[in-house]
Amino acid sequence: MTRRIGQNPKVRVGERANGEKYFFFQYWVDVPGQEERQRQTEVIGLTSQMTISEAERKRTNFIMGLGINSNEYRIPSSRSFADAERHYREVFAPRMLRGSTLSTAKYHIENHLLPDWKDPPVEHITIETVNEWIWKKRGQGLSWVTIKNILRTMQRVLSCSSKDRKPPFTQQGLAIPEADKLRMKLRKKDATSYSWEQSQQIAKEVRKLEDLDTRRERYAALFVLASASALRCGELFALRMNDLDFKANTIRVEESVDFLGTVGPCKNAAAYRTVLLADTQGMEAMRVLKKFIGKGFQDSNAYVFSSARKTPLRESQMLREALHPALKALGLPQDGMHGFRRGCNRRWELSGMNPAVLRQQMGHTSATMTALYTGEIPLAQVRASFSNKMEKMENEAAA
Repeated sequence: MTRRIGQNPKVRVGERANGEKYFFFQYWVDVPGQEERQRQTEVIGLTSQMTISEAERKRTNFIMGLGINSNEYRIPSSRSFADAERHYREVFAPRMLRGSTLSTAKYHIENHLLPDWKDPPVEHITIETVNEWIWKKRGQGLSWVTIKNILRTMQRVLSCSSKDRKPPFTQQGLAIPEADKLRMKLRKKDATSYSWEQSQQIAKEVRKLEDLDTRRERYAALFVLASASALRCGELFALRMNDLDFKANTIRVEESVDFLGTVGPCKNAAAYRTVLLADTQGMEAMRVLKKFIGKGFQDSNAYVFSSARKTPLRESQMLREALHPALKALGLPQDGMHGFRRGCNRRWELSGMNPAVLRQQMGHTSATMTALYTGEIPLAQVRASFSNKMEKMENEAAA
């Protein structure tokens, strides 16, 4: 917003009850969160102690000190962050966001944003003030990933009520040290990835867990299918019997379950897809899945991996009961279901799958996102790739 017309208040003379006369002037100030300005009175001094010229000089210095006549002065908005948050919570979020997204945003707002940003007007939220805030959060022990997630919520809150629907800052301007940026990239490279062979071991180990009873085969089939199809956890839990085509070896993805257990739309438009399981691993997974389902396939609308109450599985329960105990027994790094998804992405990519097909199979919106899932290829697989290439070259030379 542009500054107001400069103020040049007149020095006036006032008189107190005891007869003393004094110089004073009045000026206007903008108050954050209020539409109307407020008038302030400043007493300069007694008329017996200074001349009118001295009083005017003091008035000019005072106004200059406030900065209200400078070109840099900006009018505080009548809308504070709290106003934007109220619009987000009451109007925007219930209409536009999924329950899980709203739940995460609520945590960010209540624990990090409102305590620090409740009163400042939205025009005062700039990349400079945000950078000051992120270092405060770093001092409290928050990771850069957590801080960036909180800021995404903040951007959504501010943009949903602005005229141009754009946030006042971008994350490209965050003052993250280069060393920390490098560490974040290295952590992405080292993200846990379960190979097909490891997934088979995990399924075998799950079948040994006596406490699971009839749930052992359900979890074993779940992990095998996750490793062969690269489906997201929520997509696996939302699968229904009529999404499976055993003749064509395909799985249709049309729903997803959020972490609150609510069945709803998929993550994005690219997530709606039909995954073809035509390789050796995919066909093995479909065979295991068909054996697990048995006669249950007769109910076409039933969930493939359902709880005892015929509702979708809960991720937290699955991790606690099956995946984490199996990983611990095998000495494998502990992670969630995304480890199977990363492993499948890597296997498909190393097999030479067309990048466009791979992106579609993964349900990604861009090749950049798909590339992030490959991670650092284990040395054993690098050696195998070299061996296969050398063997092929030798065979061609011999022919």
